[in-house]
Amino acid sequence: MQANVETLGALERRIDLTVPAADIEKEVSTRLTKLARTVRMPGFRPGKVPLKMVAATYGAQVQAEVLNDKVGAAFTTAVSSKNLRVAGAPRLEPKAGAPTADLAFSATFEIYPDIKVGNLADIEVQRSSCEVGDAQIDKTLEIMRKQRASFEAVDRAATDGDRVTVDFKGTRDGEPFDGGAGSDFAFTIGEGRMLPEFEAAVRGLQAGQGKTFPLTFPADYRATELAGRQVQFDVTVKKVEQPLLPPVDAEFARSLGIADGDVQKMRAEVKANLEREVKTRLKARTKDSAMNALLASTRFELPMSLIQADQQRLAEMARQDLVARGISAKEAPLPPEIFAPQAERRVRLGLLLAELVRVENLQPQQQQIRKAIEDVAQSYERPAEVIQWYLSNRERLAEIESVVVEENVVEWVLARARVVDAAVGFDELMGHGK
Repeated sequence: MQANVETLGALERRIDLTVPAADIEKEVSTRLTKLARTVRMPGFRPGKVPLKMVAATYGAQVQAEVLNDKVGAAFTTAVSSKNLRVAGAPRLEPKAGAPTADLAFSATFEIYPDIKVGNLADIEVQRSSCEVGDAQIDKTLEIMRKQRASFEAVDRAATDGDRVTVDFKGTRDGEPFDGGAGSDFAFTIGEGRMLPEFEAAVRGLQAGQGKTFPLTFPADYRATELAGRQVQFDVTVKKVEQPLLPPVDAEFARSLGIADGDVQKMRAEVKANLEREVKTRLKARTKDSAMNALLASTRFELPMSLIQADQQRLAEMARQDLVARGISAKEAPLPPEIFAPQAERRVRLGLLLAELVRVENLQPQQQQIRKAIEDVAQSYERPAEVIQWYLSNRERLAEIESVVVEENVVEWVLARARVVDAAVGFDELMGHGK
């Protein structure tokens, strides 16, 4: 077998391979002989089927398998001898002009890029911080109260925070459309569950009142046949209910798991939970800034095969998510190309991190992994059981190791970049509306 490497681009290569035809024939004969010992055919006992019949039935399949194996082995040997790190699967094509005793192929493929991390000294990284005090605890308790609210019917116009029960019917060009009608449908005004135009039409109506209004669906609406289209809705309000928030007392504390109903103990627990959540979100923001700095400092070519493979993965994950939410792929087609920017960033960052971890020896240490597991376990009632569960579960342990690696990378970046401490508002960090 001979191999010659041709450079087609920054990362694209082509190797011409030749495999002796005699080797193919010998291996095909060996496999058919072995298959004849076990194959079953009508009228013959196992192991007694004539080899010619076995070859006639399975010869083409076996030859294809052998050819695939031999060419694959030849390709692996060739790229190994040239110290090429192959990214993605090669594209194999038959090639004419080889000696009659050989089979010739060309393999076109990409290699991994050489990566050298750039200078971070002049690149800014934001290290986020956020205060957790009484005001933040009070806001969190208010959200919890709303989550546990009861409702009572009122005889007045509906406003934000009220729960309304409605009947509605939508038409497009005078005709009903799928999903455009409902009865006894309840939602809370201001939560954003309905489109803004729908909420605006219901706001201000009392029980028994109705309205007809136009509504234009967003251009990116999940039902593509409605995206960007204007429809007409008729809505009738059947009930308006105002929320009744529970008082922050011993009963409320017990509903949050404080057995003795101690309100101060409840506030302390809420604060501890908030601090853990805030810490996690702050680390995520700082990590994003550090990763952006890495990407800005280092440029290199990307193998298109890896980007295309990641596009397919992202599209499949999105499809599965839609199915889980009861939306068919026909209602929301997801061509892989729409994930190209996300896939490119993921591939670039993945290659960069892998090289940085290797060169700078940023692999996770056992004590780091143990501490990370203990930190996670503190949010559970039985931390010791959670720790044991992680340590005995290879998949979960790998997730922790990945998190630790990212933390090591972030610390490495913070030690080299221009770090700016930035205070983040509690509402912004937690994603609360104003």
